[in-house]
Amino acid sequence: MASDDELMMHDAATNDDGEESFDDDFYSGGDAHDDNSDDDVMDYDFDNDFDDSDTVIAHHRSQSNYSILNEADIHKCQEESITKISTVLSIPRVAAGILLHHYNWSVSKVNDEWFADEGKVRRIVGLLENPVPLPDEEELTCGICFDIYPRKEISAAACGHPFCLTCWQGYISTAISDGPGCLMLRCPDPSCNAAIGIDMINKLANDDDKKKYNRYFIRSFVEDNKKTKWCPAPGCDYAVDYIVGSGSYDVTCGCSYSFCWNCTEETHRPVDCETVSKWILKNSAESENMNWILANSKPCPKCKRPIEKNQGCMHITCTPPCKFEFCWLCLGPWTDHGERTGGFYACNRYEAAKQEGVFDESEKRREMAKNSLERYTHYYERWATNQSSRQKALADLQQMQTVHLEKLSDKQCQPESQLKFIIEAWLQIVECRRVLKWTYAYGYYLPDHEHAKRQFFEYLQGEAESGLERLHQCAEKELQGYLDAEGPSKEFNEFRTKLAGLTSVTRNYFANLVRALENGLSDVDARGAYSRAASSKSLGGGSIKGKGCRGKGTTSRSSSSRNIDDSGHWSCEYCTYANVRSATACQMCQQRR
Repeated sequence: MASDDELMMHDAATNDDGEESFDDDFYSGGDAHDDNSDDDVMDYDFDNDFDDSDTVIAHHRSQSNYSILNEADIHKCQEESITKISTVLSIPRVAAGILLHHYNWSVSKVNDEWFADEGKVRRIVGLLENPVPLPDEEELTCGICFDIYPRKEISAAACGHPFCLTCWQGYISTAISDGPGCLMLRCPDPSCNAAIGIDMINKLANDDDKKKYNRYFIRSFVEDNKKTKWCPAPGCDYAVDYIVGSGSYDVTCGCSYSFCWNCTEETHRPVDCETVSKWILKNSAESENMNWILANSKPCPKCKRPIEKNQGCMHITCTPPCKFEFCWLCLGPWTDHGERTGGFYACNRYEAAKQEGVFDESEKRREMAKNSLERYTHYYERWATNQSSRQKALADLQQMQTVHLEKLSDKQCQPESQLKFIIEAWLQIVECRRVLKWTYAYGYYLPDHEHAKRQFFEYLQGEAESGLERLHQCAEKELQGYLDAEGPSKEFNEFRTKLAGLTSVTRNYFANLVRALENGLSDVDARGAYSRAASSKSLGGGSIKGKGCRGKGTTSRSSSSRNIDDSGHWSCEYCTYANVRSATACQMCQQRR
C-alpha cells in the first residue's frame, strides 16, 4: 500500500470543489516569471512526475499515452478481447481465450496467425476442429486409474479421452498448485495435445482451485501482455496500460506511486533507464565491498585473508589459526625486523623495496581502488542525502497541508486559497530533490575524458542546486517566523513575492538542467566550450553572445525605472525575481541593480 507521505500529496492538487487542480507542468513556467524570458528555455517541455503525488494523475490521465486499470477494468478488457476473437474467427469463447493467452493477448497477432494458417495454429495451441465425443457406452475405463466407472462419472476434453472425475480433480488441482502454468493445461493422455479450457476447470475443479485459476487467468492479461505492467508499489493491485512509443515513460499509478514504465524503477528523469540500472546494481553489488577491502586492508602474507589495521603500531598478528606476525608496511615477517631495518617500529625495508619497484603493482591497485571508492562515496552520499531531504520535504508538506496552512491563515488573516503558493513551493522542492538526486548518478557515469561536458554539467547542476537550497531554506526557515508570529505581519506580502519568485526561478534552473541532460549535454560545442555560458542566470533576459556561445543577441540592460511595476517592485534581469524598490541588489541572485 502507498504510504501516508505518498497519499497526502493528493490534497495538494485538489481545489475546494474537489476537482484536480495544479495540473500545469512544474517546469512550464509560473506566474512569477518575466514575460521576456529566454524562449530557448521556456519552450522546453518537461512533463515530469513527482513520485508520491496524486497531483499529476489528472495531468497524465488527460494525456492518452497510458491508463490505470483496476481488477474490474482488467477483466473488462480481457472479456472484450475474447469477444473480438470469438466473433471474428467464429469460434467458442473458451477457444478464443486459449488462443489469446498463447499469443500474449495480442488480438492482431491472433488474427494474423489464424488467417495465415488456421491448421497450424490449431495444432500448436491444441484446438481440435472436430471434437471427439465419449464412446456411447454405459461404463468406461478411466485412462489414469484404469477403474471402470458409469458414463456419468467420466469426463473428457475435446479429444474424447475418458478419465474419472476424481482423477480429473487431482490432475487439475496439482497443475493449479504448480502455478500459472496451469493456463496451458493439456489432456492427461501423454500422446494428446488437446487444450483444457476454463470451461473444464469450472466444471471439474473445487471452489478454491477455481478461484486460483481465474486469478491466474486475469493476471496473465497483464503479465503476458507487452502493453501492460503491474504497478511495482508494494501491495498495489493496479496495472498500467501503456501505448508503446507514445513519449515519456513516466507514469503515475492510482495508488499515487510514480514510476518508469520501461524499467519499473521509480521515476528517474532526466537519467536514462540504463544508467539507473547500473547505479542501483552498483549500490547493491559486492564490488563496492571488494573496493573497500582493497583500499582499507592488506592480505596476510601467509594465509592471504584481508586484514584491517585497527591499532597504531606496525606489528600485525593474523587471527587464529594463522597467527602469522608481519610488518604492516612491507608485509615481511616480523622476525626479519630489528636494528638492521631501523628498529621494530621504524621499518625502512618498504621504502627501499618500493624504490626497487617491488611494490609498484600492488600499490597501484590499492591506490586505484581507494580513488574509485572515494569517487563512488562522493556521488552516493549526495544521492542518498537528496533522497532523505526529499522524504523530509514530503513530511513537511504533509504537516503544512494538515496543520500549518490553517494556522497561518488564521494568524495572517488570509484565506487558505491565497496561501497555495506555499504548497506549490513545497511541491517544487519535492520534485527538484528527486531530479537532483538522479543527476548525481548521471555525474558518476559521465566519462572523465569529456572535460567540457563535465564542466558544463557541474555548472548547471551547481546553479540548480544553489537555487533549490535558497528555495528550501526560504520555505523551511523563513516561513517558520510567520507561523510563530502572534498576529498579522506587514512583511508577509513581501515573503509571498519572494517565495513565489524563488519557486519560479528554481523551476527554470531545473528545466535548464533537465533539458541539457536529456539532450546529452549537446550544448557543448566541438571546441570544448559550452554554448550556454550563462544559461541559468540568463533565464529571465537575453542570451549572451560570445566565443563558444550561440546567443540571440547582446544582453540589454534597461534602466531600473523601466523594470519597476505598479506595485513598486523592480524585476531582476538575470533571474526575474521581483525585488522591493529600495533594494540595490537582487535578493535572489545577488546581482546589482
